[in-house]
Amino acid sequence: MVNGKKVGVGIVGCGNIAGPYASDLQTYPHIDLVGVFDVDAEKAQALATKSNCRSYATLDELLADPAIDLVVNLTIHLAHYAVTAQCLERDKAVYSEKPLAMTSEQAQTLVDLARKQGVRLGCSPFTYMGEAQQTAMRWVRDDRLGPVRIVYAEVNWGRIESWHPAPGPFYAVGALFDVGVYPLTLLTALFGPARRVLAYGQTLYPDRVTKHGVPFHISAPDWVLVLVELANGTVARLTTNFYVGHHSKQAGIEFHGDRGSLYLASWQNFNAAVEYSEFGKQYEAVPYLKEPTHGTPWGRGAAEMAEAMLVDRPHRATGEHAAHVVDILCAATESMQRNAPVEVRSNMTPPALMEWAEAAAL
Repeated sequence: MVNGKKVGVGIVGCGNIAGPYASDLQTYPHIDLVGVFDVDAEKAQALATKSNCRSYATLDELLADPAIDLVVNLTIHLAHYAVTAQCLERDKAVYSEKPLAMTSEQAQTLVDLARKQGVRLGCSPFTYMGEAQQTAMRWVRDDRLGPVRIVYAEVNWGRIESWHPAPGPFYAVGALFDVGVYPLTLLTALFGPARRVLAYGQTLYPDRVTKHGVPFHISAPDWVLVLVELANGTVARLTTNFYVGHHSKQAGIEFHGDRGSLYLASWQNFNAAVEYSEFGKQYEAVPYLKEPTHGTPWGRGAAEMAEAMLVDRPHRATGEHAAHVVDILCAATESMQRNAPVEVRSNMTPPALMEWAEAAAL
């Protein structure tokens, strides 16, 4: 509890990621997982039973429960906008999985609606809050590398059908919208807003087969290369795809500055290796600012937002930041269609480092 209070949480969408979310959220003493809802009632009941909470028959029933303070939206990508809007209109704070919406107009509508209703809006990715990621961000923010002029970010996410039972929604939106958001969110959290995007994409492997042997065809690009010019002058090259597996030696993020380079082995795992190389020398391990959590504790972003609600401070993973990332994604899509650079005009304020990262001695 924080100040003797808890935040009541309801999960909407009980798919593949809901279990890890529910499990992790229940480790935070200031969160009470009240209940869950899914259009598939069996999925909702199974998660409710496992999590010892309530299963709601409808979304309206969940939103009518005064015990719910914060809705965690884990629906499929294309449903994020409608579900989040419905929750905000009922005066519920929302923390959504990524992306916030599929268009810039929808994303801005949600930001404006949250402001109008006087409720909070948060969104993944939250993985920049991890111990490894915060260590890397602190090194860069403290100018240990000198001016960072180029960043290389890799997202080789493999073939979704090889591990996910329902790969369709992922391919419907494409690799950029599904996993490109992770490094884009970290980079804008560190360097601030983007200003121009140039992108190229292809559908490398259009005809695929599910784990159950059912053939399916994809049309959205499963490989995208994006160049992002950030407002502070840093240039980033992002490669993202649903073809090359996690075994690739091209992984993580490299920050290259005038004095040296920093390597973050994963933008997702909180215990990823962090290494520094003075210019012209070999990489060496960087100690974490705090003992890292293994893997990815999926509830951290929503839990950070819930704590901010209880102590009345700004939360870090804001709707404004998520909307700006959607603008970058849409600019990249337009750039692929036009074969030309596209300007990004929206703004966002980079989040503060986690308290423990700010206070730690390097």
